[in-house]
Amino acid sequence: MVLLTLFLLAQRPDAQRRAIVYTTAESTSFRLTPTDTVTFRAMEATSEGKVYVFIDPRKAFQSMIGIGGALTDAAAETFAKLPAARQDDVIAAYYSTDRGIGYTLGRTNINSCDFSSDMYTYVTEGDSALSSFSIAPDLRYKIPLIKRAMAASGNTLKLFASPWSPPAFMKDNNDMLHGGHLRPEYANSWARYYTKFIEQYRRAGVPVWGITIQNEPMATQTWESCIYQAADERDFLKNHLGPVMWRQGLRDVHIMVWDHNRDLIIQRALAIFDDSAAARYAWGIAFHWYEDWSGGTQMYGNVAQVSRLWPNKHILFTEGTPANFDSTAYGRWSLGEAYGRSMINDFNSGAEGWTDWNILLDERGGPNHVGNFCFAPIHADTRTGELIYTNSYYYIGHFSKFIRPGAKRILAAPSRSMLLTTAFRNPNGSVVVVVMNPTDKRGAYNVVVGSVSAELNARPHSIQTVVF
Repeated sequence: MVLLTLFLLAQRPDAQRRAIVYTTAESTSFRLTPTDTVTFRAMEATSEGKVYVFIDPRKAFQSMIGIGGALTDAAAETFAKLPAARQDDVIAAYYSTDRGIGYTLGRTNINSCDFSSDMYTYVTEGDSALSSFSIAPDLRYKIPLIKRAMAASGNTLKLFASPWSPPAFMKDNNDMLHGGHLRPEYANSWARYYTKFIEQYRRAGVPVWGITIQNEPMATQTWESCIYQAADERDFLKNHLGPVMWRQGLRDVHIMVWDHNRDLIIQRALAIFDDSAAARYAWGIAFHWYEDWSGGTQMYGNVAQVSRLWPNKHILFTEGTPANFDSTAYGRWSLGEAYGRSMINDFNSGAEGWTDWNILLDERGGPNHVGNFCFAPIHADTRTGELIYTNSYYYIGHFSKFIRPGAKRILAAPSRSMLLTTAFRNPNGSVVVVVMNPTDKRGAYNVVVGSVSAELNARPHSIQTVVF
């Protein structure tokens, strides 16, 4: 009823609703800059020669869980090397809604990952009883960073955790690296490992909101990795992890399956969500964006199919980073556009949250113990204490700063393919429309809500957030 009343008010010819426009654009100084205030006026008849973005707040879809980034060992170790004032700047840049972009979602690693300085686990070699289990490796850098992020977010930060590999003795290749599989005889011990992690994090003052079963379960990597075919993950969830989590009183921790690319997400959903004994433990499905790096097209339609076929399961984007690191390319505009394109399409396909990879990396794109360096939205030169903001930071901020947890995605449809757009209505009633122009052409467009519209201008290679 409230949505209908607001929509009808917007149709009045004398309605003078104003919108603030925030812009980030190539070849300008605009970085999340308020560049205009526009007024909605009675709309003339549509014209074939004009470009429109049609918005209808009455057509509502999924709710927003949050947007954020990963609090890895690499991020935490880099953060610890910064002067206190620069540490404050990083925390404010990400977790303040006033000074920063208001992150409310975070991811961290269980055991080491590629973005750790070295390999580690939480138990001594061969301890299947887990009697030696200790999160001591995380207490020096990672947990202090997570706690600062939580406090800066007003304790709204939802943290989920992912393992890259079980301890080597639990795997058939006796190696945390290079893929391998979980040995069946250690399945129950490995399931208990997750609960130990969650319990000790909670005792350290860090609540764990969710877990994924395995980071990238179909990738044999030179770093920490472990292979689960669809049936393997299904059976581990229903016979071991799910029952163990429930017995330990952890039903409130959200278990996500898959945690890999969009290309095989349908197969994984079919295997797990269509098995009632496994599906009862699965809160939802997680995915990454790396299926397109061979030159193909990102498979957004697969995510949309999961949303349509299993409407009671949740969908979360859990990792993406745009390119291998190159210190000469901090200003490469395609870094930010990769985020804008993915976030718009993923939200329009049904994703309820979006998590970037490392929030912070050093001047080498690390630390990383296998040389797999990459970009982050913010880099720190640990030699000078300088912070380097890539345009990725601002592109993500066009969403995270304005679209808040609990927001409902609403209908947003452009009339021309040059524009990418999504829209949300926040719990406070504000409407947020994100419009991205990834082309070399400048163009005017009209945001239309019922019988009123406001005219804006999209600069080449730009992203705008319209708030009213």
